[in-house]
Amino acid sequence: MRRPGVVCSTLALLAVGVAGCAGAGEPPSDTGRPRVTATVATGLAVPWGIAFLPDGSAVVTERDSRRVLRLAPRGESVEVTEIGLVEEAAPEVEAGLLGVAVSPEFASDHTLFLYATTARDNTVFKVALVGDHLGTPTPILTGIPKGVIHDGGRLAFGPDGFLYVSTGETGDPTLAQDPESLAGKILRITPDGDPAPGNPDEGSPVWSLGHRNVQGLAFDASGQLWASEFGDQTFDELNRVTRGGNYGWPDVEGRGGEPEYVDPVLTWSTEDASPSGLAFAHGALWMAALRGQRLWQIPLDGDTPGAPVGLFTGDYGRLRTVVSTPTGDLWVATSNRDGRGDPADLDDRILLVSPG
Repeated sequence: MRRPGVVCSTLALLAVGVAGCAGAGEPPSDTGRPRVTATVATGLAVPWGIAFLPDGSAVVTERDSRRVLRLAPRGESVEVTEIGLVEEAAPEVEAGLLGVAVSPEFASDHTLFLYATTARDNTVFKVALVGDHLGTPTPILTGIPKGVIHDGGRLAFGPDGFLYVSTGETGDPTLAQDPESLAGKILRITPDGDPAPGNPDEGSPVWSLGHRNVQGLAFDASGQLWASEFGDQTFDELNRVTRGGNYGWPDVEGRGGEPEYVDPVLTWSTEDASPSGLAFAHGALWMAALRGQRLWQIPLDGDTPGAPVGLFTGDYGRLRTVVSTPTGDLWVATSNRDGRGDPADLDDRILLVSPG
């Protein structure tokens, strides 16, 4: 099914540093600074996951509609096509159809991975994409506790070829410290859903624990994994994720200095962040903030973060997801139709951001 919302040229999707559509974003005259150069798509309903295919098109999930969309260049425009509906998803408040990842072997296996809240749990699915048609999703990891809040949901393949999965503690803080629960964790699994070789416990998919609600995962140029995490009332976090690390929730929010826990490398007030998506590009991490309504640019010097810079504060409302494009730009998705935002006429949107 074809949907409206095509507003940009093919060059706006695929080229680096172009001006994009006239009137679609900020003027590109201030070169050298991150800027919105175009609007890729409009009229979306809570876009949550974005992942690029080898041909440069992108797969986008919508949390509440359960739809999977493909955004693809078609001549002089970007075409938005509904390629499937994940019937198993059961949207409610923060739950629903969440993350998406593309198989590292997509050219041969045509496989996508999806994270969805079902009527029973949170589940990781694998599903074939042939042309513009999504097949029947197959569960590969089930039993992740679900809630109407704090379901995690981000998926990312690491440079090791394994799938990393973020989960939330569903509003029950005790689950984050329970090694037998998959809630409040970052998981590491094979493409078939088995615990990945080299995990702290060879029989468990758990890679790290003590998380409240991780909705952002990103690998930097060296292969280091970073995670953005919702705090409670005081501190949101950026964490450098290590094998078997315990990140302290609910015993610690922010930096605690306790030897048994890993402290975050950066913290924010919850008013300034409430972070979701995370990406790495141009030597920096980029973190989308919901309540903070801005994009945080965090320069990296090796594995040491510099001073964060807030961008576009209040200009586009709640920002849910940020991903690096195949050409090194960023796509940033708004989340103003999620029940907590103030939707503008074009919301929800995906914005094209030039990092500088």
